[in-house]
Amino acid sequence: MTPALPGVFTRTPIAHRALHDISDGRPENSRAAIRAAIAAGYGIEVDLQLTNDAQALVFHDYDLGRLTGQSGPVRGLSREQARSVALRHGDGETIPTLSEIVALVDGQVPLLIEIKDQDGAMGTAIGPLEQATVAALRGYFGPVAVMSFNPHSVARMAELAPDLPRGLVTSGYDPAEWPLPVATCERLRQIPDFDSCGASFISHEKADLENPRVAELRADGVPVLCWTVRSPSEEAEARCHADNVTFERYLAPLAG
Repeated sequence: MTPALPGVFTRTPIAHRALHDISDGRPENSRAAIRAAIAAGYGIEVDLQLTNDAQALVFHDYDLGRLTGQSGPVRGLSREQARSVALRHGDGETIPTLSEIVALVDGQVPLLIEIKDQDGAMGTAIGPLEQATVAALRGYFGPVAVMSFNPHSVARMAELAPDLPRGLVTSGYDPAEWPLPVATCERLRQIPDFDSCGASFISHEKADLENPRVAELRADGVPVLCWTVRSPSEEAEARCHADNVTFERYLAPLAG
């Protein structure tokens, strides 16, 4: 049986890449942003990339440039090297591993983990990052769920950790914005792999929430999260179609 998404993930607003704010020395996916989200009582969404020694790093981009000022792919780093790579605007913050973040969160708030596509085209060239994710989460008993755009990644997580809640990150897949064939974008927009990959929820692009397939899944009882909400007005609109929001740039209201 596919494990259900715990209810706390639909009740607690989720801070996108943790509660980041570079004006306060909290870069995205940093330890400082994690601590701030915990202190505020928000759920936390983080992203994973793979090191060259098969460890899971908490980092969004495939390239180091935007977030560190250094050049080269994240995958060129070892775990030890990542510990010395400074994040821009981070006041000494470096790239954390998933193991570090799991220990920091320690079950205090929900943790939503996105496994970034390692294939490059939503294909089957995956596996090491999923294995590293499972290893880092072994023995963790707090509320946690994993998700990916790549349905093959979600299916692999179902094989490696069948009791771990997992979902698909989904999108409108505008071909102008995605480096994928048009036919692939059209197929993925219909979320055809939801059942076959063993997902129990989706996290859908905010701008495409009126997609009939999203409404169909929600009517069937599938929890619908969404990304990325950036204002109270956007949140109010998104909640007409989704059960919870992943937010940034403002403070989403917590349930009383």
